[in-house]
Amino acid sequence: MITQAQVLGKDSSQLVECQQGFRLLPEVCSAFTKMQKAAAKDNVDLQIVSSYRSFERQRLIWQNKWSGKSTLLDANERTLDATTLTDEKKLHAILTWSALPGASRHHWGSDLDVYDKKSVEQSQHNFQLVCSEYDQGPCSKLNLWLNEHANKFGFERPYAKYQGGIAREPWHLSFQASADKMLHHLDEHMLLENLKHSNIKGFECIEANMPKIYQQYILNRGV
Repeated sequence: MITQAQVLGKDSSQLVECQQGFRLLPEVCSAFTKMQKAAAKDNVDLQIVSSYRSFERQRLIWQNKWSGKSTLLDANERTLDATTLTDEKKLHAILTWSALPGASRHHWGSDLDVYDKKSVEQSQHNFQLVCSEYDQGPCSKLNLWLNEHANKFGFERPYAKYQGGIAREPWHLSFQASADKMLHHLDEHMLLENLKHSNIKGFECIEANMPKIYQQYILNRGV
């Protein structure tokens, strides 16, 4: 039975340590390990760079971006001047790259970010998890491999294309069977009630724009 706490990133008891401290649902870890071995046979290094992320961790990311402690980017990875943005524009700038706390797929243990660690280290590249690294950089071979093989192991890439919501993230993999079950338990009211008691910055703006946020960013249906 999936609980509200699990969906919101407040209960990770169902997860297992998969590799190097990264936690995932057992079935996701199993599928990823099989895919990783298949990639290795094709001389592609497939490693996890991020997996489960708690509500509190996502809230900290949000707080830092809202307060100006962290850099804001547009969908093309260009730096924005936060001081020139209205609250609503700042809200959309944050949501382009960072999920609303409680609504991140990384809360579920079904989603992970991956990279080609070996190629990054061999090229002595300063890895930043940006699209250029997957288009023609050290992770380009991995990107092509995932295009061809990820679906065979049950993984989809929910942010493969920018649709006016979340920015393109070629590194993000989602184990579809598990993620769909979690998404089914998510709704706007639950998210707002949770955020209302979380002392999150910009709550009034979030509340006023919640229907649009839910469609454009959480469901990633764009504008």
